[in-house]
Amino acid sequence: MLKIRKYAAIDIGSNAVRLLVSTITEPENKETTFKKTSLVRVPIRLGADVFVNGKISEENMIRMKDTMRAYSLLMKSHKIEKYKACATSAMRDASNGEELASQVLEDCGIEIEIIDGEHEAAIIAATDLHELIQDDKTYLYVDVGGGSTEFTLYSGGETIASRSFKLGTVRLLNEMVDDSLWQEVEAWIKAKTKPYTKIALIGSGGNINNIFKSSGKKLGKPLSYLYLSSYYQLLNSLTYEDRISQLGMNTDRADVIIPATKIYLSAMKWSRSKSVHVPKIGLADGIIKSLYNDAKKEEMVLD
Repeated sequence: MLKIRKYAAIDIGSNAVRLLVSTITEPENKETTFKKTSLVRVPIRLGADVFVNGKISEENMIRMKDTMRAYSLLMKSHKIEKYKACATSAMRDASNGEELASQVLEDCGIEIEIIDGEHEAAIIAATDLHELIQDDKTYLYVDVGGGSTEFTLYSGGETIASRSFKLGTVRLLNEMVDDSLWQEVEAWIKAKTKPYTKIALIGSGGNINNIFKSSGKKLGKPLSYLYLSSYYQLLNSLTYEDRISQLGMNTDRADVIIPATKIYLSAMKWSRSKSVHVPKIGLADGIIKSLYNDAKKEEMVLD
C-alpha cells in the first residue's frame, strides 16, 4: 500500500526565510522518496539589523509576520500534515528574537524554535549527507549562512568534530568580523584536519549552490579549488550591478556571494582540500528528514 505524507520546513536565516514543502512517498517494500514540491524564499535579511543594532527593526518584524502569515496559508493550501520552523543566528542573537517568535505564534499560529549552531549542524546531518560520505574517506562539511558557519569533520563514516563560528556572509558585509575570528577558525580547521592526509570539502548553502549551478557541472561532480578561486576573482572583478546583470544573480545574492566564496576557499586552503562536493541540502531538508524520522519512531512505539 502506497503512503504519501506532506511535510513543511521553515528556515529563518540571517539572509532569507525559506518555506520548503516536501512530498514523502512510501511505496510498499520500496525505498522512501522525498520530493521538493515547493520552495519559497523571501530575502528579509534579519542579520543586517541584528549584527549592527542588536535587534530586529520594526519594519522587518512586520515583514516577518507578513511572511509567516503567507507561509501559514501556503501550508494550509498544500494540506501539510506536519511542519517545523527553525530560526538560526540572527534571531538567536537579537535582543527581541523571543518577542518576535511570540508575536508570530500569536498572529500566525506558527511556533518558531530558535536553535544554536550545534543543533543546526545536527539537523543538517539528518539529511542524505551520509549517502555522499564514504566510510574510507575524510570530509570537512562547511555550511555557510548569513550569521554563522558550521564546520563538521567526518572520517571513517563518523563525526570527528563539529563547531559553529560567528563567521557569516551578512556579518562580513557589515564588517562585523575581525581578524582574530578568522585566525580562530583557521587554527580549528588546521588542528582537526592535521591527522588526515586527504580531505574533500562538502559545501552547503545558497551561495555554493548558485556557484555550482553556474559551473554547468553534473550533479555529483565536485568543483575544484582552481575553479572556485577563478570564480572568486571573476566576482571581485565585477560590480554589484554587473553581478546582477551579467551573471543573473538575485539582488540579495550578488553581495553575499563574495564573502561566502572567501569562506569556502579559506576552508579548502586550511584543510588542504582540492575539491568541494555540493549536494543540494540545507537546514530545511534536515528539518523535513528529522520530522519524518520522529514520525516513524512514534509509529514504531504505537505498533
